[in-house]
Amino acid sequence: MPARPLPDASLRLIAALWDALAERLGAEADVQERQLFGCHAFMVNGKLCLAVKGEELLVRLPPAEHAATAETPGVRELDAHGMPGYFWITPAAYATRAQWRHWIDAALAYNPQAKATPRRAKARKPEPTGLPPSPPGRGPG
Repeated sequence: MPARPLPDASLRLIAALWDALAERLGAEADVQERQLFGCHAFMVNGKLCLAVKGEELLVRLPPAEHAATAETPGVRELDAHGMPGYFWITPAAYATRAQWRHWIDAALAYNPQAKATPRRAKARKPEPTGLPPSPPGRGPG
C-alpha cells in the first residue's frame, strides 16, 4: 500500500523545521529525515531531536526538566510512562516567533547530551549450507 500524502499543514511545518535547522546548524550539519513513531522525524547527529505529526511538533528536551515542561500550556507528554523529555507541542504553543524559537533552540541545545538509540540490526538471512531447508516446526538434525 503506498504511503498517504502528508496534509498541507504537516508539509508547511516540515519545511519550517528544515529552514530553522539550516539557519541554526548550517548546511554541513548531520540532519536526516526518518519515519518514526508514526511521524516525520528529524535526526540530528543520529539522535531524535524534533518531529512533526499533523500540526504538532515533537521536541526532545532534558528529562530533568520534564515536570516543569509538562505544565506548560499547549504541551503534552509523548508518553506519561517511561519516556521523559519527549513532548508534543500544539500550534497554540508555537504560534509566535519567540515560542517557535524557544522549542527549536531547546531541542537543539539538548541534542549533544541526548543518548542515541542504537539501531536495530536487520535480520540476516542464514548462510547457505547446501542442505535442504528443514520442514516447518522442525530444527536441523
